[in-house]
Amino acid sequence: MGSKQNFNRKYYKINHYISAPTVRLLDETGKQIDVMSISEARTKAMETGLDLVEISANAKPPVVKLISFSKFKYQEAKKLKSEKKGTKGGGLKEIQMSPFIGLNDYNTRVKKAQHFLTTGNKVKLSIKFHGRQIAHKEFGYNLVEKFKNDLKEISIPEGEARLMGKILFFTLSPSKKKVVNKNEETKQETKN
Repeated sequence: MGSKQNFNRKYYKINHYISAPTVRLLDETGKQIDVMSISEARTKAMETGLDLVEISANAKPPVVKLISFSKFKYQEAKKLKSEKKGTKGGGLKEIQMSPFIGLNDYNTRVKKAQHFLTTGNKVKLSIKFHGRQIAHKEFGYNLVEKFKNDLKEISIPEGEARLMGKILFFTLSPSKKKVVNKNEETKQETKN
């Protein structure tokens, strides 16, 4: 029995391992060159110094790409990674602060929260009071209000801030209109 990891791996026939007599040849960009015999395709590969990679064995005739195999593997890995990335979002990300946080640190955390919200994640703000800081709860609540105001364009507050022990919690959800898919962003840019 092989390891489970091998079940997810895709295998591609390359060069002389491709057995189909006729193939549909594509260039590196995926544009069709022509339907030709495998020997003609091999000759083209030798002339260009590239590999033949069978990308669709079940097609009639099978589809073969003229590309460097290392470049092809890199593109496939990149595609797989971006597909995985697309499935993320909708999680809960936590941002921690102290009630007396410095301005630069605060701004850094706001930027991080903006990124989380625009990628479809909720943001949970945790303000931890240390020692006698708890006597000045108003600083924590003021910080929550400032945070809420700075992110009001892209978020919706979920209820009110809650103090549990020495930690003040507050959650923001992404507002639906501001969660922009990367594809939609590029479409809008090309229209302008």
